[in-house]
Amino acid sequence: MKITAVETYWTRIPFDMGGKPAVLGGLNWQTMNSVWLRIVTDQGLEGWGEAFGHAAAATTMTVLNTQLAPALLGLDARDIAGLRLRFGKSFHGFGRNGPHVFAMSALDIALWDIAGKASGQPLWRLLGGSPTESMPSYASLLRYGEAGLVAAACERAMGRGYKDIKLHEITVPEIAAARGAIGDAKLMVDTNCPWTVWQAIDIAHQVEEYDLTWFEEPVWPPNDYEGLAQVRLEGGLPIAAGENAAGLHDFRTAFEAGALDVAQPSVIKIGGPSAMVEIAALAKAFGVRVVPHNAYFGAGFLASLHCNAALAPDAPFERLFIDLEASPYHDLVVAENGRVTVPDGPGLGCDPDMAVLSRYQVAEPTIHRA
Repeated sequence: MKITAVETYWTRIPFDMGGKPAVLGGLNWQTMNSVWLRIVTDQGLEGWGEAFGHAAAATTMTVLNTQLAPALLGLDARDIAGLRLRFGKSFHGFGRNGPHVFAMSALDIALWDIAGKASGQPLWRLLGGSPTESMPSYASLLRYGEAGLVAAACERAMGRGYKDIKLHEITVPEIAAARGAIGDAKLMVDTNCPWTVWQAIDIAHQVEEYDLTWFEEPVWPPNDYEGLAQVRLEGGLPIAAGENAAGLHDFRTAFEAGALDVAQPSVIKIGGPSAMVEIAALAKAFGVRVVPHNAYFGAGFLASLHCNAALAPDAPFERLFIDLEASPYHDLVVAENGRVTVPDGPGLGCDPDMAVLSRYQVAEPTIHRA
């Protein structure tokens, strides 16, 4: 099954989060930037993938269009493991994390989508999962930075049927406001790597009374796993991390350091479903819970959902608490009464609506043909 065409798309879809725009990574979030990869084969099957986009979309697109896409033409789309090894070795000199790994993630997702379509099976089944119609989802709020806005957002989320809430706040009043708004519901806090070890321990003690289910990425840099282990030991809170990890060996280092209670691999940053399978198996061996990270709405949303259902069926699915102006997957990315539908069609279960995708393109797609 030869690859005859490789296409890349970049979409930018406005969203509403309620209140003022979020500020993360020094940038205002008002649109969802997604990088899409489409693999076409000589047998009429096609697969869709997503590479990490957001503010890195332009850089990731450059890697896809100038390095990965041209090299894929004529290769066998069934050789998921072989292509992963081949391009992993080819690209390692450009860094073991970042845009090249993001691009490889999109490829891996697209190839698994093709494999599912070829076998007539959904991805969750190929990964060994059991049938399930839907999964509970937790509302992952972006950063509001004001206690009143946080409380109002939490109340909206609970009103839509979410049972669990995650914040991206870094100050105590906002965390306190969330706890006051949601009562006994589970509350998680993702801080996005802001503090030294000692600062993180101090903040952990300040928020201990709010009964956090986990305290996520409190230390800079994110791969300071010994520091995370110290926060875990002395801060008194369960520690979650992994969305910025650079692969299986990064997670092994974290597990060996005793840094994590919860591992959070991100399917469009870590290397796709193939990497997720490896990491889930290693986490099980170390007794660490896996809760996949998901902050996207392209093909990676569906891939993450399938991985969650198959590899971490007891873990809630992360959904950013925003309202998109539109989605190429329509209602598949919507949580109804706090639950998301798990597609049972072949592969990812659904191809994107090209009319919607085209409407929100940043530029014309780049198409590579054999």
